[in-house]
Amino acid sequence: MKKIYLDSNLFLNSLLYEDEKANTCKKTILKIINKEIYGITSVLTWDEIVYVIGKNLGREIAIKEGEQFLRFPNLKFIDVNKEVILEAQKLIKIYKLKPRDAIHIATALSQNCTEIITDDSDFDGIKEIKRIAL
Repeated sequence: MKKIYLDSNLFLNSLLYEDEKANTCKKTILKIINKEIYGITSVLTWDEIVYVIGKNLGREIAIKEGEQFLRFPNLKFIDVNKEVILEAQKLIKIYKLKPRDAIHIATALSQNCTEIITDDSDFDGIKEIKRIAL
C-alpha cells in the first residue's frame, strides 16, 4: 500500500464545500478508508481542522469533527518532536516556507513519504517531495 502524506486541506475541503474539489477530496478519503492509500499526517493537522471548522461552522461541530478525525482509519498521526523541528528549520533555510508548512514537510520526510496531497501551492518546487494537487 502506498504511503502518502495528507495535508489538512484534504479533509477541510471535504467538510466545508460541495464542489468538484470537495468531491475529489472525498474520493481520496475513501481510498484511505478502503486501504488503497496509507495516510500519514502530523498531529498538527488535528489542530488545523478543529480550528478552521470551529471558525466556519461553530465549536460543537468542530469538537465532533475533531473526535471523528482522531478515529480516522488507516491514518497514522506523527508527533512533532525536536528532530522534526530541526528538519523543518533546515527546510525554511532552503525554501520560502511558513513554519507550519515546513513542519508538515519535515514530518512527511521523517516517514519516508515522497508525495503530499495538498491544495497548497507553497509545496510546489520542494525537491524532496512531490505535491499531488487537489
